[in-house]
Amino acid sequence: MSCNDPITKNSILKQMNVNGRDFGILAISNRHLCDRPFKEQIRRVCNWRPTALVLREKDLAEDDYKALAKNVLDICKSYDVPCILHTYWKTALELEHDAIHLPLPLLRELSSMKSFQVSDFRKIGTSVHSVEDAVEAQQLGATYVTAGHIFTTDCKKGLPPRGLDFLKNVCDAVTIPVYGIGGIKFDPQQWNSLKEQGASGGCIMSGMMQL
Repeated sequence: MSCNDPITKNSILKQMNVNGRDFGILAISNRHLCDRPFKEQIRRVCNWRPTALVLREKDLAEDDYKALAKNVLDICKSYDVPCILHTYWKTALELEHDAIHLPLPLLRELSSMKSFQVSDFRKIGTSVHSVEDAVEAQQLGATYVTAGHIFTTDCKKGLPPRGLDFLKNVCDAVTIPVYGIGGIKFDPQQWNSLKEQGASGGCIMSGMMQL
């Protein structure tokens, strides 16, 4: 039986919950991968109880993202699943939401702006692609990083994965939680390989959008 069929996914995630979530799973949204209406898919994802949902739809204009975020935040709240907004930090503040994921170049830029205060957010994540990125992210106030891509993934066609050694080097270089990203599946053996490198968890996009 495949680790990606619905019954196995259900068993894996229930086991993760029973074990106290010692390995976190961040669900990353991408509405372009959904076969169902997006909000229906978000409900399905929340029903699996990931550690958090990252609303990544950064290709939307900010007004459209804000309208979507309002709906998704309500859905996440109803399932008691934390939601992390992406890129649009002003929208997060307007919605009185204190969790944001920022691309590292944007976090770097914002760090020098008086209008942006790290203290306004309880959780700030960013994506890193080198040990130096991770160290800088922590210095800029990030409370977690996603590091990748770790495994081969269709999202990065033609680009070789950075691999588990890279992940270990990132984990060793910082004290904040590190989540592996790229090619992560509903596969406990794969999760264990990430955990062995010191990762706090992994990120799943395609699998979550196709539940």
